[in-house]
Amino acid sequence: MFEQILAITGMNLRSVPQRWGASLVIVIGLAGVVAVFTALLAMANGFASTLVEAGRPDNAIVLRGQSNAELNSGFGGDSTDLIKLGPGIRKGSDGRPLAAGEIMVISELPRKDDPAAVANVTLRGVEPASFELRPQVRIVEGRSFEPGRREVIVGNGIAGQFAGVEVGQTIRMRSSDWTVVGRFQSDDANESEMWVDLGTAQSAFNRGNAVSSVRVGLASPAAIETLRAALAADPRLAVDVIAEPVYYSAQTRGVRETIMGLAIVVTLIMGLGAIFAALNTMYAAVSTRTREIATLRAIGFGALPVLASVMVESMLLAAAGGVVGALLAYLLFNGMSVSTLSQASFTQVVFAFEVSPKLVLTGLVIAVVIGFVGGLLPALRAARMQVTTALRTL
Repeated sequence: MFEQILAITGMNLRSVPQRWGASLVIVIGLAGVVAVFTALLAMANGFASTLVEAGRPDNAIVLRGQSNAELNSGFGGDSTDLIKLGPGIRKGSDGRPLAAGEIMVISELPRKDDPAAVANVTLRGVEPASFELRPQVRIVEGRSFEPGRREVIVGNGIAGQFAGVEVGQTIRMRSSDWTVVGRFQSDDANESEMWVDLGTAQSAFNRGNAVSSVRVGLASPAAIETLRAALAADPRLAVDVIAEPVYYSAQTRGVRETIMGLAIVVTLIMGLGAIFAALNTMYAAVSTRTREIATLRAIGFGALPVLASVMVESMLLAAAGGVVGALLAYLLFNGMSVSTLSQASFTQVVFAFEVSPKLVLTGLVIAVVIGFVGGLLPALRAARMQVTTALRTL
């Protein structure tokens, strides 16, 4: 039986060039399905990884209770000092608890692709410990800001997507001028921010000594429970202590679910079209080979090898379309830098599409499944064909 399947399948595939136009319907249809599916999920993957990679398991973010995001959080200097003295925080290079109060301010910048349009971006006031808590942040052009001066450093993502943020230029934010003195790289969500001195930001934006969050370095990932219990027991505080990876994963959930839902709907709609295209193509292929299939049956080939050969042909054509679609998605989208609105902060997050091997494999599986479904009915028809009737077919 296996030899018969190989023989008929080989004969079918050798005849594909004679009906190349019809076969291309399957290939192009499945290429479109896989390309769109892969591109949508590559966007979700890129957005999620950009944020999640910013989190370290030995860091935690302390927010005001029930605030869920830094933009909604805030507490005064007394609370900040109490948090920094909490147990479970590791020592920094200066021998003091490694913790930094940070403030988030929403600013606006003109986009490079449309200078007349502006978009929200995150301006973050930070302390020296903020850099030690994020060792991946490094200055790649210019220098860091000086405390007490209205100087700002911008992430690579900001520099690539927005105008007027080159080193040496001046940015006007909330009726005050700030000089861009440096550009930094981190390969994560931090690149979508501008950083300034915390005290200067508090003064310039009339925030007093308030901060949006306190970021702390933990003695170990397990130490977060010690810190959480101690802060929860202090009646002067009402805060949430969240591990950085957990925090960033929560910030991406809404966007990931939205894109995943869109990908499923679009794939289903396009997949149905591809199934009908495969049905038509394979029915036509079976019809043109009616006498050929009947002859094979008459000389001893079984119905099952005939069915299997048609199914294999359909799935191979679908797999070819899947490979083409995945290749197109990789060439067109992998690494492409874009920005989208973060639901948590209402600011632009710059990220790159990420076409992963797992995503490509998923697209290929979808293509083969569609090819299987599209080839099943024509294959059954070929297998059930009456030999005597088929041999009389002109």
